[in-house]
Amino acid sequence: MSTQKENTCDLLIIGAGPAGLMSATWASRCGIKTRIIDKRGSKIFNGQADGLQCRSLEIFESFGFVDRVLKECNPLEEISFWNPDENGRIRRTDRLPDTIPGLSRYQESVLQQGRIERFFLDSIKQHSDIRVERGVLPEELEIDESQVEDPEAYPVKLRLRHLIEEEATPAQQGSNVPDGLFRSSLAKDDTDDILKRSKDQGGEIEILHAKYVIGCDGAHSWTRRSLGFSMEGEQTDYIWGVLDIIPITDFPDVRDRTAIHSADSGSMMIIPRENKMVRLYIQLTDIGQAGQQVDRSKLSPEIILKAAQKIIQPYKITYEYCDWWTGYQIGQRVGNRFSAHERVFLAGDAIHSHSPKAGQGMNVSMQDAYNLGWKIGAVINGHAKRSILKTYQSERRRIAQELIAFDHKFSRLFSGRPARDAADEAGISMDEFKSVFEKGALFAAGLSVDYGASILVAKPGDSAEQGDGSDVVPKVNGHTERVVGKQDLVTRIKLGMRLPSHQVLNHSSGYPTEFSTLLISNGRFRIVLFAGNVLQEKQKTRVDTFCKSLSADSSFLGRFTPSPKEKLDSIIEIITIHTADRKKIELLDFPDLLHPFDKKLGWDYDKIFADNESYHHGHGKAYENYGVDSERGCVVVLRPDQYVGWIGELEDVEDMDRYFSEILIPQD
Repeated sequence: MSTQKENTCDLLIIGAGPAGLMSATWASRCGIKTRIIDKRGSKIFNGQADGLQCRSLEIFESFGFVDRVLKECNPLEEISFWNPDENGRIRRTDRLPDTIPGLSRYQESVLQQGRIERFFLDSIKQHSDIRVERGVLPEELEIDESQVEDPEAYPVKLRLRHLIEEEATPAQQGSNVPDGLFRSSLAKDDTDDILKRSKDQGGEIEILHAKYVIGCDGAHSWTRRSLGFSMEGEQTDYIWGVLDIIPITDFPDVRDRTAIHSADSGSMMIIPRENKMVRLYIQLTDIGQAGQQVDRSKLSPEIILKAAQKIIQPYKITYEYCDWWTGYQIGQRVGNRFSAHERVFLAGDAIHSHSPKAGQGMNVSMQDAYNLGWKIGAVINGHAKRSILKTYQSERRRIAQELIAFDHKFSRLFSGRPARDAADEAGISMDEFKSVFEKGALFAAGLSVDYGASILVAKPGDSAEQGDGSDVVPKVNGHTERVVGKQDLVTRIKLGMRLPSHQVLNHSSGYPTEFSTLLISNGRFRIVLFAGNVLQEKQKTRVDTFCKSLSADSSFLGRFTPSPKEKLDSIIEIITIHTADRKKIELLDFPDLLHPFDKKLGWDYDKIFADNESYHHGHGKAYENYGVDSERGCVVVLRPDQYVGWIGELEDVEDMDRYFSEILIPQD
């Protein structure tokens, strides 16, 4: 007989892949009661996703474990293009930088998913008691619609089944080498079969009442099916195999990221990996027919290798060691809805599917969760209004739509047969393929994300047009009432986009610091005060007046801070960057608000920074690179995920108050 127990939690995360672990990492920083479950009995150890965008590495930096990634990953320096010549022999036709120089402190890198999950798990353990509960599968989900707007309610009821080890172990294809076919688009979802076997055998049942749920349970998402949501898009007939091997080859660019188009045998992408390995994405032109289901039993490492050998000839390639392999069918789909009542959300592969060759999947999935996690944390903790949760779909569904459009074009150009000449209309242009790759580089780096107008982004224009079509701007008497930032004050800080990083100096020590290292993912909004040249009396007066306004009893800083339990900067932190010669002004010459005093720790020496030349690392020229007036400065509000929410003058305190008042809840 099944046993049954009943519990509650603030947040349940279904699925412990990268999106689920990103969600749990936010939960660990926000201090909310969270559980994370996964139907599989163990974490990933081999294969799966491996590409890391610049933006993902910036996020890892904000959580404090990017150094571990950098020690183990393989950075991608350049990409080589190989195409057939007039005789059908493949030749190198071009080389480009893999990441556009100057975009970020980081460049695209590769590291297998299992190690990335390990870094997440260690970080979660360091900051909370959240642990992944493996071999646990939801089988029923209900939402009490009468309670969804009650902040104290637990309106989501789930029935969880705890599996035995045998039920939680995925089947393998029969090779001695681990494969990922059970997660592939070629595989049938096994959730229903697992549930049926488990019910027949009996087992432990748990009833869980949750305030919020995030379904990060992959392309076959049980959560999505339970909500009745659908995926919109199409499946192609392109079948690809993947091998992680240590190659034995005479091909000269095996340690470059390399795109190979053969004349008649298909295409291949080479990704140089860590530990002497490479990943091969290989088009399988001899497997599967148009419109038919692929027989997975026909896939094996040997068959995939033979396809690679045909593509790369006259060069040779083989291996003695294969770490992992899989196969997949290219499809481009996006979910029609990302949440139910802003109580149950979907993230990652549960709401978008596409080819893996552009290195987007794991990155976009993690960034979905990065966008959502802080919002749920702020709402559960009673700091922010539930209305901010509506921005998740408007922001991330638009990104998913852009991803699908990019992947649709990229994958068809990569999978198509090269044109033999200008008259060959059935073939694809290699010049067009290269152009699409170059134009997509900013998107592929994760740095083209530009969130539309909403209560979180004080941008002019129509929120529905700038988002996914849903309107997320509050209306009063049928009219939009919201504050709009002053984009014209800066040229290289964009409303709705992530703040780039440039070097500044700690005012007290002179130590050079990348500004991004100050933007720790801890749930806080930031007011970045570009104080300008505070040695000028007029500018010093402007800064003093700004601080006096924010220090007043009626200021929004005090109104939204849970005093006296928490410090004044616990919800909204102020960071100052000025252009004055730091040797001519002392820390205590600045208003106390900008370097708060603590009875135990004294003055805060890590809140004020100078845009000056360092002794050993040159001049960061932050104001110039940000496009900020070095004399007058300005004020920039950053969301907890480092995206720019509002821009204004030092005198625009009332507008800043209006911005925060739409988002945050006054505290007692």
